[in-house]
Amino acid sequence: MQNKGKLYLIPSLLWPETEAQTLPIYNLEVIKNIKCFLAENERSARRFISALRLGIKIEALRFHSLDKDTKAEELAEVFKLLAAGTDVGVISEAGCPGVADPGALAVALAHHNDIEVLPLVGPSSILMALMASGFSGQSFVFHGYLPIEKNERQLAIKRLEKEAVSKHQTQIFIETPYRNTALFADIIACCSPHTQVCVACDITAPRHFIKTKNVSQWKKAIPDLHKKPTVFLIYAQ
Repeated sequence: MQNKGKLYLIPSLLWPETEAQTLPIYNLEVIKNIKCFLAENERSARRFISALRLGIKIEALRFHSLDKDTKAEELAEVFKLLAAGTDVGVISEAGCPGVADPGALAVALAHHNDIEVLPLVGPSSILMALMASGFSGQSFVFHGYLPIEKNERQLAIKRLEKEAVSKHQTQIFIETPYRNTALFADIIACCSPHTQVCVACDITAPRHFIKTKNVSQWKKAIPDLHKKPTVFLIYAQ
């Protein structure tokens, strides 16, 4: 009986030209031997693989879409390949597949179809921000994106601050980079002066910015976060 293929979860770079410090050599060996990929953005995935300079003929690779709108039935062809013994890679837009990025659907289907799932080591801005924050790594919650509408966003921030206090729990969230400035202004306006806020910006980039201060300190030095990938963390004791 033919062995089934494996589903590899392949982290991608958070910042260009950082593969040497963020991707293990093992990942490169895996990528070299895969000919079929699921990706949120095919152009980004092609660019990522090309940048690794593995001697792969990019035009010989097959890419299938896996984004937030992908339905299970749209992955039927890929799972036929897996069932027939073909390995498939899932490439995140940035960071780790399935963590604030599409990927969970393919993984769930793999488990349902008895396909082995192999997550590879790589950069995760969320965990790296938590590591560098000085906040609790024993109890934390990632909330993804907060509401876009200002009043709802402010209510969400106040609720997260209360949870940080009552549960001694690190609250983690992100925003579309061009809305970072508005979000940070709301954090400063809504939170207690003693609440701790970590801003982790451009993680792994040469000019990365990771600072933890209380709200009263942040008011004296507002960072420029406009259009910069940023993770926000709140903690209160």
